Amino acid sequence: MSNLIPNSSDSSATEPAVSSIVEAADAIFASTPLAKEFAESASIPLTPYRGKHTAKVFSSVPEELASLLTTAGVYDLGWRSFLRCVGDDRVRWLNGMVTNSVTGLENNAGCYAFVLNAQGRIQGDLNIYHRADALWLQTDCGQLETLTAFLDHYIIMDDVTLEQQDSWTAIGVGGPHAAEKLAVAGFSVSGRSMHLAEISWRGLSTFVVAAYSPVVPRYEVWVSSENAVNVWKALLDAGAVPCGVDAVEQLRILEGTPAYSIDITNRDLPQETNQMRALHFSKGCYLGQEIVERIHSRGNVHRTLSGFVLKGEEPAAKTPILADGQPVGELTSVASISIPGMASDAAQCIALGSIRREALERKATLTMEGHPVISASLPFDLDGLTSIV
Repeated sequence: MSNLIPNSSDSSATEPAVSSIVEAADAIFASTPLAKEFAESASIPLTPYRGKHTAKVFSSVPEELASLLTTAGVYDLGWRSFLRCVGDDRVRWLNGMVTNSVTGLENNAGCYAFVLNAQGRIQGDLNIYHRADALWLQTDCGQLETLTAFLDHYIIMDDVTLEQQDSWTAIGVGGPHAAEKLAVAGFSVSGRSMHLAEISWRGLSTFVVAAYSPVVPRYEVWVSSENAVNVWKALLDAGAVPCGVDAVEQLRILEGTPAYSIDITNRDLPQETNQMRALHFSKGCYLGQEIVERIHSRGNVHRTLSGFVLKGEEPAAKTPILADGQPVGELTSVASISIPGMASDAAQCIALGSIRREALERKATLTMEGHPVISASLPFDLDGLTSIV
């Protein structure tokens, strides 16, 4: 395949080097189905991301982020993995394992949820979609093994089986014109967030999902791994701009969507993540519910996820946030972004991080490595970011 990206080259002189790159990547993490094609046919650099190697960048990160914010970009989601939960007890059992309501899901509807231990600490996160014959669970490849083992431990006398779906992968399309590009490529989309539709595309069974999208519309196409390249090419032909994971990561930070093992850890309590969309307070008993309800009834937690606008050089993740010279939080995801409306040579450093609520409530002066830190609500206000620069 020589046309996975516009104007890509396919010189035989580069084949040994490209092959060694793919082999080295697979020695640590497996590459996504699309990433192998990117590297072998177009010499696109790969990078590890949440359990898989995938395309890092196709053209430039600012150009790709601009397409996601103003037109439509297409990106590899092969670092997401699938479990199929089957058995007569699947709905009741999973409802007792996650923080959101599974019993309340309509057919083809989905929800975001946490999996907790008995102490209420987050062991992982996932999307859950209700199908007539099964529940489909979607999580990062980096979480798959430990999360599956944790869930499987609680299948005791239940008629439940978790089936890993290695033959499926996903492709994302995001931006104001994402639905238009999908339609041109032959995919119909739903206007309802966290809903999926099964369609036949060129004789292939595929799913199109309207994903969670706090900044711009986002969609996912679930397809068999062997047909992923054909779907990718169709979306490029429809006018979607190929985007690497660096631009997708910047969009994630702009959205204020935390990533497990990056912004959320197994020490965190659900309310500390500021992701109330993951919680349902009238669904009945589930693992860790007592702690969640106790926090809910007593009021706020001590820490919260927040956005930050930073001055100075881009810091590393885990850099402490100080108030009056004392640590009150830390940065977890950091990006120096250029978005439409900024000067061509300007960039704004933004971050997600955890901070003590009392520091925000008393409007304490925040610093990081001697530079000012401004707290920001999530998702980030794009107009506000361009006015700061």
